[in-house]
Amino acid sequence: MDKIQLFTIGFTKKTAERFFTQLCEKEVKRVVDVRLKNTSQVAGFAKKNDLKYFLRTICGIDYVHLPELAPDQEILDMYKKNKGDWSAYEKQFLSLLAHRRAEAVISRATLNGGCLLCSEDKPDHCHRRLVAEYLNDKWGNIEITHIV
Repeated sequence: MDKIQLFTIGFTKKTAERFFTQLCEKEVKRVVDVRLKNTSQVAGFAKKNDLKYFLRTICGIDYVHLPELAPDQEILDMYKKNKGDWSAYEKQFLSLLAHRRAEAVISRATLNGGCLLCSEDKPDHCHRRLVAEYLNDKWGNIEITHIV
């Protein structure tokens, strides 16, 4: 089985110039938006329709939104209520990915050269990292690069 090259990126604390330059430099083929909500973000360039346009126009990158790879509102609310208890969030989110059979939601071909997108600036406490690691556990042979 061929190795999959998978990137992850967050847009918070990035200028549009830095964000798009990083994606272009890595030669990302498609951005896979794994946010639950992608139309009301503070960063104007990261709203769904704007982002899709900018990616295609600036870098020739495809865009796909897969909310099935996002936490549900209940998990997000619980995380906020527990003042950021990451271990509880991680356990709940990984359980949700397993329940949804995330490995069947997206194809290896879609991910190869793709970049998981969410808002967090760093992958440490971000679900995009958990999605990448979950899929690597299920499929194996994924090279994960976090763009920061």
